[in-house]
Amino acid sequence: MKKYTYTEKKDTRSGFGDALTELGKKNKNIVALTADVAGSVKMNEFAKLFPERFFDVGIQEANMIGMAAGFTLEGKIPFASTFAEFITGRVYDQIRQAVAYSEKNVKICASHAGLTVGEDGATHQALEDLGMMKMLPGMVVINPCDYNQTKAATLAIAEHKGPVYLRFGRPKVPNFTPENQKFEIGKAVVLNEGKDVSIFATGHLVWEAIKATEKLEAEGISVDLINIHTIKPLDKKAVLNSVKKTGAVVTAEEHNRLGGLGESISGLLSSEYPAPQEFVAVNDKFGESGTGDELMKKYGLDAESIYQAVKKVLNRK
Repeated sequence: MKKYTYTEKKDTRSGFGDALTELGKKNKNIVALTADVAGSVKMNEFAKLFPERFFDVGIQEANMIGMAAGFTLEGKIPFASTFAEFITGRVYDQIRQAVAYSEKNVKICASHAGLTVGEDGATHQALEDLGMMKMLPGMVVINPCDYNQTKAATLAIAEHKGPVYLRFGRPKVPNFTPENQKFEIGKAVVLNEGKDVSIFATGHLVWEAIKATEKLEAEGISVDLINIHTIKPLDKKAVLNSVKKTGAVVTAEEHNRLGGLGESISGLLSSEYPAPQEFVAVNDKFGESGTGDELMKKYGLDAESIYQAVKKVLNRK
């Protein structure tokens, strides 16, 4: 397997913030909105440089989405951001009606997603958001894996015409993808080629999948490892090509098992190429308070859980 290394850990939300500032310098139509959490979503630099294009609406998430939809009517490209739980759970009707149904060019940028919000607890840990957003017709759903990929994704969605849900997180995680990568919406990234099992991972679970793959390959198990950064549209060709080689599947995500990446892949396979599948995800539960690392281990979202899922699915081939 190719050796993946990193020189530093960086939070993916900073990848978003740095890219947003870069976009602001290039395009005067970029506007930024947040709901009282500018520092948390790394919008402070944008606000400092472009105060006339920055809007902190206070704790009014639904109003923020309505404003963002309105900005598109004047040719602006709004990036609206707050915590993933608040920008989906509190605001779903506004997103459905004013953005998705109306086909508005709004970029919904969700920080602090998943269990790795940590100590904030279950009320702040969005584990249902990917499912909620992927069900909306026309909504692109993206979940990058590290700082570099989040920055590249943010730059890419500015060029995409239509609504986008971009998901990222709070903790510092290994930054291992290329610095100046080209991000292609809907195009999966093959990290390792193998023939025994397919691992499809997204977001923070990509690095854990890399560690699991290293352990598996050291034991002689050949792994096809794919980074699915775009949940919708799903790269169906990449998924099917991999599974037709291996005949066994493990999916890994920091999300509820219901409605996430694993369910999208199982839906595709059930109609196109049935194969045994194991899910590494939160098993229909809410989270709890604890450090991000503690919670990821307790809920089975780590390299060891992926390793064990591979062993289990290989016995089902």
